[in-house]
Amino acid sequence: MVELSLGITVDPSVRFGKPVIKGTRVPADTLVARVASGMNIKDIAEEYGVTEKDIFNALHYAAMRLSEEQVWATA
Repeated sequence: MVELSLGITVDPSVRFGKPVIKGTRVPADTLVARVASGMNIKDIAEEYGVTEKDIFNALHYAAMRLSEEQVWATA
């Protein structure tokens, strides 16, 4: 298991190596998608059995990954 970011881990034997919330099998991208869909953070936490802090950690991880992305726009 490798911790990619605070509270976000990856392990090839868990969820096919997708980043998950530490100590769970809940994929970080699932939580981010739920927030993006407009779902309330408290409701997401209850539905997936994680803390609100876990959700913010997933959002932080997503933001870090996006900041690394380079896009070359052509006109």
